Amino acid sequence: MKVAVFGKPGGGKSTLGKKIADATGLPLVQLDLIQFRAGGARVPDQEFLRLHVAVLAQPRWVLDGFGTRQTFEAMVREADVLVYVERASWVHYWWVTKRLLSSPRAKPLGWPEGSPIVASTLDSFRGLRLSSRFWNAELKATLMALRPAKRVYTIRDESDESSLLNELQGLVGNWGS
Repeated sequence: MKVAVFGKPGGGKSTLGKKIADATGLPLVQLDLIQFRAGGARVPDQEFLRLHVAVLAQPRWVLDGFGTRQTFEAMVREADVLVYVERASWVHYWWVTKRLLSSPRAKPLGWPEGSPIVASTLDSFRGLRLSSRFWNAELKATLMALRPAKRVYTIRDESDESSLLNELQGLVGNWGS
């Protein structure tokens, strides 16, 4: 089974990806850890694409993140299960802020060591402000149109997460690969 977890910044994608991996036994790959080096420097595009293709070629994974538009589209094509994290806007803003405030005590999940937290937080806020250009009703309709060939979930709250985890636990044992 191949599970893609994606959405706007600060929605809890990395945390949910880890929960899915823990519940299903699938290996977790966090895109930020292959797209960025320790210290936050971006990996050269060709190297990132090569690493991304290698991940997609694996028979089983939980992949958390966005990457680039090209890698996002490839991930959506390869995944069997699509998990779109779409929380209320204020939740995204609050969780980005909370991540900044707690960063002196704990490295954010899925971030490379030594990532520049302030610059990354500003990038997240900028991404949220511009998010409606990509994360919109048209994208959601495109994702939903992939049913029934793919399982598509929208996660808005804890009950959606619980339902998803219960369903995936039941599916993973019956999955072909």
